[in-house]
Amino acid sequence: MIGSLAPQTLTAQSVVPDDLVQVEILDGGVTASGSYIGALRLTLQEGWKTYWRSPGEAGIPPQFTWRGSRNIGELSITWPTPQVFSTSGYQTIGYHGQLVLPIEITPERPGRPVRLKGRMELGICKDVCVPSELSFDHQLDAQAGRNPAIVAAIASRPYSAREAGVRAATCRLKPTQYGIEVEARITMPSAGGKEVAVIEPGAPHLYAGATSTDRSGQTLIATAELMPATSGSLTSVDRSKLRITVLGQDHAVDITGCSAG
Repeated sequence: MIGSLAPQTLTAQSVVPDDLVQVEILDGGVTASGSYIGALRLTLQEGWKTYWRSPGEAGIPPQFTWRGSRNIGELSITWPTPQVFSTSGYQTIGYHGQLVLPIEITPERPGRPVRLKGRMELGICKDVCVPSELSFDHQLDAQAGRNPAIVAAIASRPYSAREAGVRAATCRLKPTQYGIEVEARITMPSAGGKEVAVIEPGAPHLYAGATSTDRSGQTLIATAELMPATSGSLTSVDRSKLRITVLGQDHAVDITGCSAG
């Protein structure tokens, strides 16, 4: 799934002062099934960091626009395992130095060129946080070979529930004043050290507050409040769409869905 390259380097737009972050599009060739492999590589100046897809208590979530891309049928991003930071007493989740985001694209028209064009909105932080915007435009190289940077980023993804030995994942739902509390109980071996769980709602009409994490023997207990993304009442929570990521000292675990508990 991956490749060597001669990437085009594109610097951040003027909204990012002093070129604090740069973006490159990496080529990774074409898989046996015909999908294209590429990646966005972000390189930050020393001491700066950016955020994971769920940034924690005080981060800025990244957002993507793929307007201008061509021959994109399906597109999926693999997020490498992030780090947990403490920033001014807040817990945030992200990356420092460099971030490689592998992207797999199933072309709408097999055998035709694929153009990856768009914009990434993100936050980068050191002593202050800067809302930033990066633009990119690159025709992916179908002849590219394996790219070690993309291979390493994919290898650093969280384990699946099966790989991590998760035996059960149940969720209890309880109404609150503003939304619904989710208490997830996950039967799994320790991921090492102090574990931090993140609950994501998996639905655009919801957002999740900070997740508290505790462990009792072989059971990890994660609790978060889900609230409506816009004004109004919370209508429903689909347990099968909930995504729970456990970040530990040894590895991370990605769990999709939970049963009633």
